Amino acid sequence: MRSRKGEREQGGKGAATEGPHSLVNEPEPNRRRALIALLLLAPIPSLGVIMAMVVAPGPVGKSIFTVAKIWLLVFPAAWYLLVEKGRPSWSPPRHGGLGTGAVSGVVVGGAIVAGAWLFGVQHMDLAPLRTEVQKMGLNSALPYLAAAAGWTFVNSLMEEYVYRWFVFRQCEALIKGWAAVIASAAIFTAHHVIAVSQYLDPLLTVLASAGVFAGGAAWSWLYMRYRSIWPGWISHVLADIAVFGVGWFLLFG
Repeated sequence: MRSRKGEREQGGKGAATEGPHSLVNEPEPNRRRALIALLLLAPIPSLGVIMAMVVAPGPVGKSIFTVAKIWLLVFPAAWYLLVEKGRPSWSPPRHGGLGTGAVSGVVVGGAIVAGAWLFGVQHMDLAPLRTEVQKMGLNSALPYLAAAAGWTFVNSLMEEYVYRWFVFRQCEALIKGWAAVIASAAIFTAHHVIAVSQYLDPLLTVLASAGVFAGGAAWSWLYMRYRSIWPGWISHVLADIAVFGVGWFLLFG
């Protein structure tokens, strides 16, 4: 009896020391495959933004941007199922974290609003922003709100799926802990820098990019801590509400 109890205790200790992937039935990417996956995915968003906003604005650029979006949506799932041999999952929050995600979202959203006013966004030259918004057909209230809802609830979910569930896990196979958090946040930030630089001045571009990086790091940490995309998604939604709230004030306030 004592021997069996010792075996159970030893088994319990072993389970406690297993890697995070075993806790959510995820296969752990190996280093070579993780590097290949990142090389096939990480540059694609920046390529799509550059083509759509810088090199070929218009039908060609929009088509390439759309293909890039489709690649972002399809590639992680295909890689996970076909290469990593993983099983489909909706990333259930088995370890909690929804409350932490909500609190972090309030903090990040508050920092966005406070930072925008602290650095004088209300006094910025709005002409480039209005031009870009008009190009997208979002220069009236209803289309703006519809697009804001889509970005806030749908695009944010896609970004959590791509950058936290997939990119962070690949980074984690190469480098551990906070290094993986920083790396995945940097990959997440790259295409945002290109996009915001088209309608913000250099100082505001730096500030906005720093905010995106901080948000990406917070959401990667939430995934690292709770092994689910949903805490980060809740935080991301609240942050996007703040962003589009500032945009509404600048455009329609």
